[in-house]
Amino acid sequence: MTRLLAAMLVALCTATGPAAAQQPFAAAATVNGMVVTNYAVDQRAQFLSLLRAPDTDRASVTDTLIDETLQVEAARLAGIEVTEEELAEGMTEFAGRADLSAEAFTAELERAGVAAETFQDFVRSGLYWRRLVQARFGERARPEDREVRRIVDRGPEGEIRVLLSEIALPFTPENRAEVEALAERLSGTLRGQAAFEDAARTYSRASSARTGGRVDWLALAGLAPPIAGEVLTLAPGEVTEPINLGNFIGLFLLRDLDDQAGAATVERIDYAEYLIPGGRSVAALQAAAALDARVDVCDDLYGEARGRPEGTLTRQDAAPDALPADLRQELAKLDPGEVSTLLTRGDYLRVVMLCERQVATSEDAFERVGQQILNQRLTGLADGYLAELRADAVVTR
Repeated sequence: MTRLLAAMLVALCTATGPAAAQQPFAAAATVNGMVVTNYAVDQRAQFLSLLRAPDTDRASVTDTLIDETLQVEAARLAGIEVTEEELAEGMTEFAGRADLSAEAFTAELERAGVAAETFQDFVRSGLYWRRLVQARFGERARPEDREVRRIVDRGPEGEIRVLLSEIALPFTPENRAEVEALAERLSGTLRGQAAFEDAARTYSRASSARTGGRVDWLALAGLAPPIAGEVLTLAPGEVTEPINLGNFIGLFLLRDLDDQAGAATVERIDYAEYLIPGGRSVAALQAAAALDARVDVCDDLYGEARGRPEGTLTRQDAAPDALPADLRQELAKLDPGEVSTLLTRGDYLRVVMLCERQVATSEDAFERVGQQILNQRLTGLADGYLAELRADAVVTR
């Protein structure tokens, strides 16, 4: 927004408004009997053009003003009003994004042919709608602390995050050459996300195979170093070379990359491993699925291991850098209580469960993540409510 406003100020000296309508105060639309004039449409279009905003054509601007008319009407029916002092504060805040006072910002707009009332109406409409959405949905949308904590504990927000799809190809000494050849063939021939997802459903043995290999956002720092190094060289849609992670060969497609400010670092990872005889046999995988259905948290595994041979269950607390690459990669994808059955040890299937991530979090990370969740939910609820208002409205153009 700051860049848009700065660009607007450069454009003010040469800006010219759209041609005036022949009847500027005739109705461009009526909304439940209230008139949206041609003049209001022309003014808003010019205002948005100066801000370098998208969708400044007459049809889009008319739609926007129809929506704002419905929003203000709904707010007033709910008993909400915006005082002159509150309007002044809103204008000051908006103008401050361009390092101007409200008076200086308004003066520059008027020099470009945009009336002060247009700026006022723009700010006033936004205040009405935000107040209504907060009053109507605020408590409903507010996340619980446990929801926020779960997201904060996912890992370091403050570093690069990646959105990946994966193909995991486990191998044994007996079939290693065959699996390596398959990985090379896939790496050399897969082009695009659709082809990658088809191959993941066919060949991958990771739990993500059923969704085409799609994995949720992961912190780059949480990935095994060989994967992190490869992923950083990719553009979205490209596939890594085959990466041998010790227990399996992985192929990874980069779907998106996000570099965002934040402040959480994973210091320790608490995890458990439960060994099931039979490697990746059908019987062992079925036993692992049944175990997963019976347990919810790591502590539940102690009861499952009672009477089993020594070493069936181990629990470790380790720094991420101390973990083997294959194990680190699987744990990076898990939430507490979730399991992976991709890895093996000799003739045993390893059921790996994440117990807890211990993170060092900045003071404001919890509050910031909570606000992000709240804003996302409010946006969705507000969009749905506006759709209801449109459906019930009588609009003519």
